[in-house]
Amino acid sequence: MPVFQLPSDVLRVGETTPFALRDKTGCLLVPRGTMVATEDQRQQLAARDLYVDEQDGEALKRAIAGKLDSMVRQNALIGLIAQARASSDDINGMKAPAQRLADPASAWYSLQLRLGALLRDTAQPDFESKMDKVQTSFLGLIDGDADDALLVLVHGAITEVHDYSVRHAMLVALVCELSARSIPSWDLDWRATLRSAALSMNVAMTQLQNQLALQDCAVSDVQREQIVGHAIAGAALLRSAGVSNAMWLEAVEHHHDSPPGALVTLPPGLQLARLIQRADIFAARLSPRKRRPAMSATAAAKAAYLDENNRPDEAGSAIIKAIGLYPPGSLVRLRSGEVAVVLRRGRHPTQPVVAGIVNPAGNAIAEPVLRNTRLQPHEVTGGVAAHEVKVRLNVERLLKLG
Repeated sequence: MPVFQLPSDVLRVGETTPFALRDKTGCLLVPRGTMVATEDQRQQLAARDLYVDEQDGEALKRAIAGKLDSMVRQNALIGLIAQARASSDDINGMKAPAQRLADPASAWYSLQLRLGALLRDTAQPDFESKMDKVQTSFLGLIDGDADDALLVLVHGAITEVHDYSVRHAMLVALVCELSARSIPSWDLDWRATLRSAALSMNVAMTQLQNQLALQDCAVSDVQREQIVGHAIAGAALLRSAGVSNAMWLEAVEHHHDSPPGALVTLPPGLQLARLIQRADIFAARLSPRKRRPAMSATAAAKAAYLDENNRPDEAGSAIIKAIGLYPPGSLVRLRSGEVAVVLRRGRHPTQPVVAGIVNPAGNAIAEPVLRNTRLQPHEVTGGVAAHEVKVRLNVERLLKLG
């Protein structure tokens, strides 16, 4: 029987369990309607990996989506919206745990090479079908483990400056895919188009983006002209490459100028463009340049969340719900004074799975050490920008820790 993981904060003292609670194999642990009488009882249940069956999982997903949508319309604070995210599985499609990839870092690097070769040569035959295969492979890697995907791509964004354009596009597409899963009004068929558009959004300035990431002088007038026109030029380039999907082309052409407001008021192509735009802002703020340092993931998330009028943005809020304020691969400070790297999203948005990498005295820890963020000394107090930490991390080792 298919089962879906239940976020622990659904359980409340003095209330009955809204669903029958099961283990991951589907065996019944607690019948529906059982009273949670004490805090000790609630904590005992919350400490276990609890699951609900497929029918209850769909009901839970709809309830969570409704709660989050209501908070967005009420202009809730960013922290409250983040806390409304019940768990990674709830937001990312309520899927049962998938088999993790044996070597996620190598798999993502291989896909990066494939995508780069495709974007550098749009004149090659069957470009659209080749991109479709890339985005399908891309989805397969995400479904292998979304937290591993975030760890690899966010870590790359905050530490690497070479081959920036393709890595940036992959992170934007990942954020878009995870965020789209929490937008109930969207057609499931839109997501393949969304992935293709996000991966190809900067096709007209791939080389320039790589150059700008390494450039230590101001942008020239010629470069600025290319930057300003790259969205329209990108759509034209894709059209000449044989792309016939109108939503894809519209999303690329307007991925910098889709307006704020309720997504349902926009045509489908502009809805995709709006999500790409906000994810683009998030990923760009995470990434260092020769001429400026990167932001912390928390600051980057806030930049994506607030629109041009400094108001909560619906597409931006979908990003916060999906990846949280402390996505895997980002750095955080603990109450003890340690700096840690996030390995996985937690059941509670302020309690990710982390490993300490710098001690309170500012010295590197020889081997990253898992810390329990539910315990007071290891509570997360905020994000840390990558330039504040002079430690080189081995992403393969971090993946094994998580």
